[in-house]
Amino acid sequence: MVIIYNIILILLSIILLPVILIIFHFQPKFKAGWKDKLGFYKFDSKGKKTTIFHAVSVGETNAIKDLVKRYRAKHPDEIIIVTTTTKTGQEIALSSFNRIVNFVTYFPYDFFFSVLSFFKAFNPEKIIIAETEIWPCFVTLAKLKGIKVYTVNGRISPHSFDGYKKIRLFLAPILNRYEKIFMQTLDDAERMVKIGAKADKIEVMGNLKFDISANITQEEIQKYKDELKTDNFKVFIAASTHKGEDEIAIDSFKSLKVQHREAKLLLVPRHPQRYDEVCVLLNKAGLRWGKRSQNDNFAEKDIILLDTMGELSKLYSICYLAFIGGSFSDTGGHNPLEANIWGKPAISGPCVFNFKDVYKIITDKKCAVIVNSEEELTKELKSFYDDNEKYSEYCNNANKVFDGNKGAIDFVLERI
Repeated sequence: MVIIYNIILILLSIILLPVILIIFHFQPKFKAGWKDKLGFYKFDSKGKKTTIFHAVSVGETNAIKDLVKRYRAKHPDEIIIVTTTTKTGQEIALSSFNRIVNFVTYFPYDFFFSVLSFFKAFNPEKIIIAETEIWPCFVTLAKLKGIKVYTVNGRISPHSFDGYKKIRLFLAPILNRYEKIFMQTLDDAERMVKIGAKADKIEVMGNLKFDISANITQEEIQKYKDELKTDNFKVFIAASTHKGEDEIAIDSFKSLKVQHREAKLLLVPRHPQRYDEVCVLLNKAGLRWGKRSQNDNFAEKDIILLDTMGELSKLYSICYLAFIGGSFSDTGGHNPLEANIWGKPAISGPCVFNFKDVYKIITDKKCAVIVNSEEELTKELKSFYDDNEKYSEYCNNANKVFDGNKGAIDFVLERI
């Protein structure tokens, strides 16, 4: 089946080559690292065994940061490689791991020749893949070569589960070529079994996202405060927004601003290619706005567009509270714990299936709120700015929520 899969994959790539080239031209992000992905890797392992950590994009890269750092501390002399699939993931990996790992590059396309070239260049002993990435050719060739492949922080959304069930006969032998599959929750583990994985391959590990740490010093926090001039203001971060959510955040902020002149907005679109369209929205908003890349600050502006990479997780440290985007779209939400780790409340829209179990914990513990509409978002915003007692309660709860939910990194390090 894997041979047939690879033949079909190659034939489709040849047939669709004109379309692929057009996409590469108009969407440069998709061609990032294409030479590497085809197998032209510039690395020589000198025969040493290597451990590879793979994270698809920004979210997965951030999730494995502390895991990679802890693994390096336990294995100071080992060759460690980090791979990503997307350009933005690569940028974050380069900035996060440049002094920790030996090399950062792109994960190969699932052609047999790309995968074999990848294995030849890096000579991996084990490969740790973040969340649920299933590459049939990659896993099959790894098994044939005696390379151990692990899934960590695995999850399967109900939507993905419905799709996987339809190809269960194809997936089952692929899944059972993994050394181990570590899933976030019991529900995720049960779904994995239902799509063909053997139960003895699977363990529940918890969620790496609860093992994040506050990753900057007080001196760095003060530097951000000084640069953005936040001391006299209460900054509302609208983080990782998708199309349609910027308008919601801006309109809610404008309503908040009527009663709270101290409120400011840090707007953070999820994808850099959307910056221009967000600028158009900001021009129509009727408020003073600027860009982080131009060193604008809140003493002079009501809204700052965060148009730089790699700063969001750090800038939660200076916010008053955060709206987490991807939750008024079909995206499934993004990680609210990046705000909670700083003791800041998080507000999200209703679509949070990517972090369903996380939200169950943090809403029960009262350090996050889920709203169903722009009107509810505006109402919750105002309540946090109006009610100091409520705000303090949520901040205190956010500081405590990690205590009973850590341990996923220790679990993974012990198993691998």
